[in-house]
This record gives sequence, structure tokens and C-alpha cells, in this order.
Amino acid sequence: MSAVAGTAGGNGGAGGNGGSVGNGGNGGAAGSGVAGGLAPAPNTVTNTIVVGSNPSWVAVNPAGTRAYVANPSGNSVSVINTANNTVTATISVGAFPLAVAVNPAGTLAYATNAAADSVSVIATATNTVTATIPVGAFPFAVAFNPAGTRAYVANANGDSVSVIDTATDNSIATIPVGDFPVAVAVNAAGTLAYVTNQNGNTVSVINTANNNVTNIAVGRYPRGVAFNPAGTFAYVTNQNDDTVSVIETATNNVTVTIAVGNLPNGVTVNPAGTLAYVTNLGYNSVSVIDTATNTVTATILVGGTPIAVAVNQAGTLAYVTNQRDNSVSVIDIASPVVAGGNGGNGGAGGAGGLTGNGGNGGNGGAAGSGGTGGTGG
Repeated sequence: MSAVAGTAGGNGGAGGNGGSVGNGGNGGAAGSGVAGGLAPAPNTVTNTIVVGSNPSWVAVNPAGTRAYVANPSGNSVSVINTANNTVTATISVGAFPLAVAVNPAGTLAYATNAAADSVSVIATATNTVTATIPVGAFPFAVAFNPAGTRAYVANANGDSVSVIDTATDNSIATIPVGDFPVAVAVNAAGTLAYVTNQNGNTVSVINTANNNVTNIAVGRYPRGVAFNPAGTFAYVTNQNDDTVSVIETATNNVTVTIAVGNLPNGVTVNPAGTLAYVTNLGYNSVSVIDTATNTVTATILVGGTPIAVAVNQAGTLAYVTNQRDNSVSVIDIASPVVAGGNGGNGGAGGAGGLTGNGGNGGNGGAAGSGGTGGTGG
């Protein structure tokens, strides 16, 4: 969001009266600037982009120049140019793609083909499918490790996670997890993968060094999961409880449960780690959570049946897939910057003396102080 200028400072005071004889009086002091103007509010939907049929997942590349949307009923991935909010390509993938993720280099996108038990590998430079990787039954979600060397795929009907070596496009391990895994996230260190088990009301924690698993009890029907950038907390949406569980990753304990909107589904955390965004299917909205206080500070209305949400690396824009509307809502989430008003002009010089030579003009007053910036809405 661009800076919002404050109102200009006040004019300087009038010059002093001339002296009876000799030099004129000094100029008056300058006026102070008035308060800066009120900035527009963040958390505003600025665009709605039509994509493919029944969009589910969305991912933004690291540069923030492209957003990728999985369209299950269209067997495709829509590519959005974020500079002009237009779909620049539609890529045919496998049957019923539910999720999409972009690698840390931004060179590859992986799409999970739920009805084909496979993952499509998309070269982002050409928007072409370069490989198809067999995985487990009904792959639901996918996430890369920070190095981009491994991808983790949650296989809902297989109660497992497939580990893909991205250098060879081969599945190198299958890890048993809980009942009907539907989402996966990897921490910033690449040491842990968290998997939500929808029908088991648990999160499986995978140690990526040895693929060992421990389980954490959460709320009912857990769907989405996301880490904060520091990897100290994970956020899990519990769809049937209308809540988010906050897990302290050092202890694997749920430290707080946050009430959000109806039927929460997707979740992401901004790059600063200060805010979490949750899509609420039932309310057609996004809940904004302040991670310092674990409270909902805003609710943003979006399109019909919002499934997933992704934030760009700049932390300025959020993208929400609206399944019922076949669209993506673009939300301006940047905090506004407000500039104070300009200082006032100096006062006019004093008039010359009444007798004798005219007096010298008085000194101009000091410039007034800038106005205080307005508070963002």
C-alpha cells in the first residue's frame, strides 16, 4: 500500500508590529501543522479473479509474481499473474487435482491428482507438465521442505505420507500416519512435517531425519495446518469445532484453542509471523488472528465457500480460493503507512519604524511542526 500524506502544516503567524523608531519588530512564530489524514483500512478485497472449476488450493511463488490454483473439477491448474490479476495460463494435469505447492526456488509446482493417485510436476518457466509421480491412494495435499529436496504428500485414502526425492521425481518412502490425512506442512528448519488426520482428530508429527511419527490430539475434523516462520508454533483448523488449535512445537502440546468462524478449513501465517489467516467455509469469510494474543482481530468477507489461503512473501497480499464461485479473492493485508503534514511557513517580517529610516524587516518565524499521521483504519 502506498504512503498516505498527512494534511499540510499551518501557515506562519503574522509579523510583529513596527517599532516607534529604528528597526521593525520581529516576525511572528510559525503555525504548527495540523494532523495528517486518515489512512484507508487494510484487509480489503481489492480484486476477484475467475479461475477454473471448483478451485481448492492456492500457492504463491517466492517472488510473488505468480499464484497457482488447483481446479479439481477442471483437472487443471490456473496460473495468475499477480501484477495484473489475470489468468495467464491453464495447465492440464491429472484427474481431480486437490492441492498445489511451489518449490522454494520457484522453478517447480507440484499438483496432487487425487483421482489418479499421482503428482504432476509443472515447470513454472514453461507451464508444462514434465513428470508424473505415482504416490499413495487419493493424494490430498503436498508441501516442500525448505531446501526443495523433498516433497511430502498426504494420501487420504492410504493413511500415509509419500516422500518424494525432487531430484529424481521418485517416491522414496511411505510413512504411515493417522486416519485420512488431508494437509501437510514442513517447518522452516526442515526437521518436522505436521500432518492433519481428518478422521482421527490428530496431527501426526514426522521427524524428517528418520521418518518416525508421534501424534498430537487436536479438535474435531482437523483440516489445515501451518507453521509460523520461526517454527515454534503450528496452527491447525478444527472444522467441526469452529476453532484453531495452537501447538507449541517444542513440547507438541496444544497451548491454546482459538474460536474462529464457521467450518474453518485453510490456514496460513504471514512472513512476519504476526498474523494467521483462516478460511471459514460456513461464513464465506477469513478470520485474522493476532499471534501475539491469539485473538481474532478482523473478519474479512470473501467469496462463496473459501477453501484455502496463501500470502505472498512480502506480506502485502493474501489469495483465497472461493470454491462455489470459481474465483480467487485478492486481499490487501498490508499495514498502511501515514506521513505527517508539512511544517507551517515562517511568519512575515515586521513593518519599518514610524520615524527615521525604515526599520529592518523582522525575522521570519520558525517553520511549524509536521502534523501527526492519522491512524490506519
